[in-house]
Parts: sequence; structure tokens; C-alpha cells
Amino acid sequence: MRYTLLLLSLNISTLFSQSTIEHSMLDKLLQKHVSSTGSVDYKNFKKDEKTLDQYLTLLSNNPPAKSWSKNERLAYWINVYNAFTIKKILKNYPLKSITDLNDGKPWDEIWIKIGKKMYSLNNIEHDILRKEFKEPRIHFALNCSAKSCPIMLNKAYNPTELDNQLEKQTNNFINDSQVNQIDANNMKLSKIFEWYSADFGDVRKFVNKYAKKPSNAKIAFKDYDWHLNEK
Repeated sequence: MRYTLLLLSLNISTLFSQSTIEHSMLDKLLQKHVSSTGSVDYKNFKKDEKTLDQYLTLLSNNPPAKSWSKNERLAYWINVYNAFTIKKILKNYPLKSITDLNDGKPWDEIWIKIGKKMYSLNNIEHDILRKEFKEPRIHFALNCSAKSCPIMLNKAYNPTELDNQLEKQTNNFINDSQVNQIDANNMKLSKIFEWYSADFGDVRKFVNKYAKKPSNAKIAFKDYDWHLNEK
């Protein structure tokens, strides 16, 4: 009897420790403070900073387990990046640009605790998301709180919808005339395609897969607007 109870206890403990987390708390915050076009109402988001902190604590205390699926881990790390970026803005709000922080290098600051490890935003993007997942569409899900960034999705990323979410974000970004100009005579692209060209392989081929008006024009890259993506 004792042996049976011990096994049952161990199985329940293992199951609990390996379970994924819910992102509903972030989902509600984003729906409340982010418009359908990706503008963020940081002024009112600030009023819900304690709720965001609760979600960040949930992330910090529940690092991905080996038993998690690829989509569960990928959604987790995308939400980590976006949620902690919002926290960085709220901690320093009001400000004109995220580049006003940390001597212009806010992504290098090591301040994010996940499990027992400390990370910077760059660690999460380059050492985890880019290195481990090899998924170029993440570049349209990660939001750096700047006007030229892909828009902030007004809901959390979740494993069951992840592929559709990434596909939609990629399509919307590439066909957004504010950040890309693509037609028969122009292929002026976001700097994202220059900075991360290695992730996209053939940049033209990748862009033309989604572009409403595929182009064979010479590729040029547009200046990046670092002003805050504020409502």
C-alpha cells in the first residue's frame, strides 16, 4: 500500500512539474492595451503593471521542461521576449524610444530570470529562439516596442494556434506598406531582412512567397524607426 501511494505521489509530482503554463493572463492584458493595428497604450498598461509582474513571475518560475512540445517551448519563449520587453518600457515610462535605455543597448542588459538562470533579451532571441528553433517567422512575432518592428499581436502566442499566428504575422508584416515597399519597380525592405538575412536564406524568395505583388527589383533596405510603438 505504501509503495503504491509513493508511486502515485511521484507520478503526480512529475506530471505537475512538466506541465506547460497558461498564457491567458498575458492574453487579457494585450487585448486590453494593444490595438488591432499593434499600437500599445503604455500609459494605461502601466496601471496593470502588477498583473504583468504576476505573469512574469509565472514565466520565471516555470521554465520549459524537456517533455514540452516544440510549439509549447516556442510560444513560451516568444511570450517571454515580448512580455519582458513591455516590462522594460513600463519600468522607464514615459520615454520616446527603447534605445534611450542602457546607453542604447537595452537588449544587452542581463535582468530576466527564468528558472535559475539570468538572461538578456539578446540571449533569448539569439541563443534560444534563433539557435534552437531555426524558425525565421519568429522575427515577425518578436516585438521590440518600436514603430518599425512587426506589430505587437494583441493576444498571447499559444501552442495550438502558433503556426497560424506566425504565418499571419509574417504575411501582415511583409505586406505592410509602412515598413516594406514591394512592387514591380521596388523592393525596399525592412532592415530586419538585412540584419537576419542568414535566417531567411534567399531573402527575395522568402519575401515573394508572401508578397501580394512579388518583385524582381533590386533589393534595398529602409531606415528603421525606433520611436515607441505607442498609441
